[in-house]
Amino acid sequence: VQLQASGGGSVQAGGSLRLSCAASGRTFILYVMGWFRQAPGKEREFVAAISRVGDTTSYADSEKGRFTISRDNAKVYLQMNSLKPEDTGVYYCALTRRGSATPDMIADYWGQGTQVTVSS
Repeated sequence: VQLQASGGGSVQAGGSLRLSCAASGRTFILYVMGWFRQAPGKEREFVAAISRVGDTTSYADSEKGRFTISRDNAKVYLQMNSLKPEDTGVYYCALTRRGSATPDMIADYWGQGTQVTVSS
């Protein structure tokens, strides 16, 4: 399985970005999908996850109400609104065959990451 993330960029605080992640293979629906973020000098942290059929989502507390994760037959998306400087980091999409869409998801595969920079 290969994951290809895109959509990162530089925005001012309050702006929006939409990240996309395409997964190779024909078994996309078998995977729980998630987004993680790694800020400079910090460990990678959970951002959001979505269930296999898209009926369940979960978010880190700091993202609730601002970010929306969604998916279709081939991609997973992260709509990010009201961006803050602390949202800056490299965003990774990930998938797992195990468990459910929760902050405890353990990724089996990672994408290459896309940079998001939010200026004040």
